[in-house]
Amino acid sequence: MHAICAKVEDGGRITTDEAATLWRHASDETLKELAQAVRARYHDPGRATYMVMRIINYTNVCVAQCDYCAFYVLPNQDGGYVLSREDVFAKIDALLEMGGDLVAFNGGFNPKLPLEYYCDLFASVRERYGDRVEFYALTIAEFVFLADRANLPYADAAGRLRDAGVHWITGGGSEILTEDFRARHAKFKYTVADYFEAQRAIVEAGLRTTATMVIGFDETFDERLEHLQRTRDFQDETDGLFSFLCWTYKPYGTAFGGREIEPREYWRHIALSRIFLDNVKHVRTSVLTLNEDAFRALDFGADDFDLPIEDEVTQKAGATIDLDLDALLAVPRSLGYEIEYRHAERPVALELGS
Repeated sequence: MHAICAKVEDGGRITTDEAATLWRHASDETLKELAQAVRARYHDPGRATYMVMRIINYTNVCVAQCDYCAFYVLPNQDGGYVLSREDVFAKIDALLEMGGDLVAFNGGFNPKLPLEYYCDLFASVRERYGDRVEFYALTIAEFVFLADRANLPYADAAGRLRDAGVHWITGGGSEILTEDFRARHAKFKYTVADYFEAQRAIVEAGLRTTATMVIGFDETFDERLEHLQRTRDFQDETDGLFSFLCWTYKPYGTAFGGREIEPREYWRHIALSRIFLDNVKHVRTSVLTLNEDAFRALDFGADDFDLPIEDEVTQKAGATIDLDLDALLAVPRSLGYEIEYRHAERPVALELGS
């Protein structure tokens, strides 16, 4: 333990075996101190940033059949929907009125929506709002599905979306990035190899992307470590990850079921992620799934969070959203943090016109 702590404090990189030792033997206070030391390489220790954003679930029709999802309906089942362009605009307008400037689009694998639907939608959002709003156009999972349906290489699909005004395709849909986890829970989704091949093509197309992770299913600790190792390796290779966001599985109404993990386990995981992912600048905590408990993760190495005003996917599985943003922001301030709004960013490559 002493050697591992000294390595981290000296700016060294830990191995998965050393990460396992920290997880099993380090106290909460030790993990906090180490995570804060890594965080301080990038950020003011007394400062945290946030965004107000809306996740627009443009369709709930999906053929992936993940057993941890309470949101989807199959094609031709009752209750399926696709939002109109006017519905999307209304949701963005409401976000702007609340002071937000980031939209994330997240839906399902809807076989009736071709790539052209998305290109037209995103182009219309860019034309209407310009730089007043930034948007996360798709998740990696949706991108893989669309490219496959269009019979296009990932590079070509990414180029089509970039030309439609897309700047971001996020790492959503990763959950736990091991092949065993995918086989257990999402066998119709994609493989881990597919995921990283697609994400690499997105980076090479000049788009920006993020890393995500969801914990609290039935994943083993070794699977969590494998996810973190793959993420760190990808960042070493591409430097394409803007941030790492981890949230917790919400089990209500899902086929898989289960129960939620305790906040303390999440905080410790955030700390371990910050220590291990020494090449990712932003580590974000999930107000969406932990509400006020999410802010304590700032003490465990997180530096950023968002205040979502809508996400039907997690709400269907039991998430609750508090729209009293001032009351929410009072919590991290009470923990001693100066809170600053972080406006949505454009990838540098796109700003330079490459």
